[in-house]
Amino acid sequence: MSLTLEQKKQVVAEVAQVATSAHSAIAAEYRGLTVDQLTDLRAKARNEGVYLRVVKNTLARRAVEGTEFECMSAQLTGPLMLAFSQEDPGAAARLIDAFAKDNDKLVVRLVAIGGSLLDASDIKKLASLPNREQAISQLMAVMRAPLDKLARTLNEVPGKLVRTLAAVKEQKDSAS
Repeated sequence: MSLTLEQKKQVVAEVAQVATSAHSAIAAEYRGLTVDQLTDLRAKARNEGVYLRVVKNTLARRAVEGTEFECMSAQLTGPLMLAFSQEDPGAAARLIDAFAKDNDKLVVRLVAIGGSLLDASDIKKLASLPNREQAISQLMAVMRAPLDKLARTLNEVPGKLVRTLAAVKEQKDSAS
């Protein structure tokens, strides 16, 4: 069933709106996946904050025009599913990478972030990026490390004094 012109315009507008606010995009070939597998993938995408859509390539090209994902448009061929990370840059990559491990029919074709097209094998690097909570945790650990070291250093002075006094006491007790 083909789309009317108005429906096509709506699809282009929706995908373009998502693409302008997305952090990264993945295009994967879904040929051979069952309806149940695609439904499962869509449910996981909703939970992860990933916009997942199967769009005709001509509509997808129009939708990504003027966005940082315009670099993908020349290679949008074949039956592709677009996944846009809404919350953190690695969300779509983690979702597609994890799903592709269990379903070999899902093949990553394009990976884009920051206006540049990456090799499809770079999805692992993108998937390994920390999410927001992990990044904040790592930043706090780095910021807190000098304070922790200072506290341990300051605590070591009285500790060393106590150990020295204990050693002197043992020496006196053993001498007498």
